[in-house]
Amino acid sequence: MEVSFVVRKQITSVEKLGDGPRCGEKDFTRTACSEERSGSNKNSTRSRCVAVRAVNRCGLRAGMLLFSAAVSFSFASKAQHAAPASASSKGEIPGGQEDIRAMRTREFLGLGRKPDAKAAGDGAKLFGPTCGFCHGADARGGVGPDLLRSAVVLDDDQGELVSPVIHNGRPANGMPAFPTFTDEQNRDIAEFLHLQVELAANRGTYKVLNIVTGDSRAGAIYFNGEGKCNMCHAVTGDMAHIGSKFEPADLQQTFLYPAARESSPPGRQAAPNVTVTLLNGKKMTGRLQHLDDFGVSFFDGGDNVHSVALEPDIKVEVEDKLVVHRQMLDRYTDTQMHDLTAYLVTLK
Repeated sequence: MEVSFVVRKQITSVEKLGDGPRCGEKDFTRTACSEERSGSNKNSTRSRCVAVRAVNRCGLRAGMLLFSAAVSFSFASKAQHAAPASASSKGEIPGGQEDIRAMRTREFLGLGRKPDAKAAGDGAKLFGPTCGFCHGADARGGVGPDLLRSAVVLDDDQGELVSPVIHNGRPANGMPAFPTFTDEQNRDIAEFLHLQVELAANRGTYKVLNIVTGDSRAGAIYFNGEGKCNMCHAVTGDMAHIGSKFEPADLQQTFLYPAARESSPPGRQAAPNVTVTLLNGKKMTGRLQHLDDFGVSFFDGGDNVHSVALEPDIKVEVEDKLVVHRQMLDRYTDTQMHDLTAYLVTLK
């Protein structure tokens, strides 16, 4: 009953907003209660169903409100029914070790249990030749709809909703029936669909593959030759031991987009130098404070702030220490980027 109470309370708030279609209280209450009856240990699955139904039927704002309610209920329920620490709480689940980041992301999003990889693999073999021609090999849509957004798939747990659709089909919508599939085969297909939802939604499962695929010797030649990196950097100076300071993916990100990893705190010390040439030819320099289409303000050598209204003949030049890096981004070939990464990784 607590689930129904929370849902009704959030629906009232959404209806008062008057933004988009009104939510149907009956739909939300029925979804929550049906999950309640399915078992007392499916809080995360129940939360997912409520949130997804909200987004599908009531718009994004309703979904966000209900998502907050669902997450709050999930945490409250866990606090009320605390259990002794188990293998699952340490990131270990039946079927193998799970990355703690993936587990936490799944719990936060209310995605439910982790899909069974073996069953999903068996389901993929059935789904591809039977359903893939219409829904796409990864179920993300083709001639037919994207099943990762299907309310039937998202509300399903272990094939109880997907199986009847496979067995009976939807002739009115052009979907044939597949009555020869066993219940176990239908569950495998459902598990395959759940895995696709997991892979699309759970960013905690995203893993960077090994990017050190280049030639380190070619990278060294590029560093000291065509790339002219050694004109500003030295392997015994600012680049010393850089290979041990960053993971390969972060190292590559750093030289491709260095501005994204500037470590200086915000303020004057992090601000670039600016030179303003006035109408009379006088030049003023300082540390940039603000610049837009209408004016520029900057600190001089002391604590004084100068503001200049911009006119067509007033010139503003902002120092860009990373201009070469920005220009190189358009010049690098894939091979050069990977060779340079492979070389920098060796500087330990």
